[in-house]
Amino acid sequence: MRQSAQGSAETGNPEIRTQPPRVPPQARVEDMDRQRGVASAGTRGEHTHSETPIPRPRLVQRASVRGQILEALRTALVAGDLRPGEVYSAPALGERFGVSATPVREAMQQLALEGAVEVVPNRGFRVVERGARELAELAEVRALIELPVMLRLARTVPAERWAELRPLAEATVRAASSGCRATYAESDRTFHRALLALSGNEQLVQIADDLHRRSQWPLVGAPASRGHADLLADAVEHTALLDALIARDLDVVRSLVGEHFTGAS
Repeated sequence: MRQSAQGSAETGNPEIRTQPPRVPPQARVEDMDRQRGVASAGTRGEHTHSETPIPRPRLVQRASVRGQILEALRTALVAGDLRPGEVYSAPALGERFGVSATPVREAMQQLALEGAVEVVPNRGFRVVERGARELAELAEVRALIELPVMLRLARTVPAERWAELRPLAEATVRAASSGCRATYAESDRTFHRALLALSGNEQLVQIADDLHRRSQWPLVGAPASRGHADLLADAVEHTALLDALIARDLDVVRSLVGEHFTGAS
């Protein structure tokens, strides 16, 4: 597994810590104690002039830990570290990440809702086996949703706005050059999210991103990662698409979108 969650030296579990709130210097010790829900020393009849208030305990934000594990599992899935058809248990994955089984199980439940894995009672989670037909169906749905939006934006968005996306398109080329499927997958989705965000429709962006993510999961029996040539060919289409959008060449936009979605995997 290429990614791991960093944890505390004592428990090995990842923690996101929050700092105690700052208290004005003139605040009384009794006020600080009262804010912590603890009876102040003054109310107990004890001397308080030289006492140092006890800081509030730092709290673990479990939802953030779960989110980190979810992203790590998504990366492992795209990279091929979680193989289609294999069953993985939450405790075993938790050991690899250095966390307890609970956040892993919660993250896997989210992946199950997304269709990436399925629950295997008393064993864990099996990575879903996907074939070429499912990939083709996803490409068709993505084209049905995104192509009309892109054609509309091509008619209305000024060239300088499209030009602002060029650094993101160039970033996908650099990511493709690394040969890392997971790195390219994230860069690819970032570009497409920014493009669709020009529509101003947040629901569209979320739905399209979910379909895009699912299209990046590996196929059963396919190599764990695509070669440099395949990734680069996919990335170069982003630059070509921007050029067509700037030129408002709707025929080229239509052709590139169809080819791009069909070749994405």
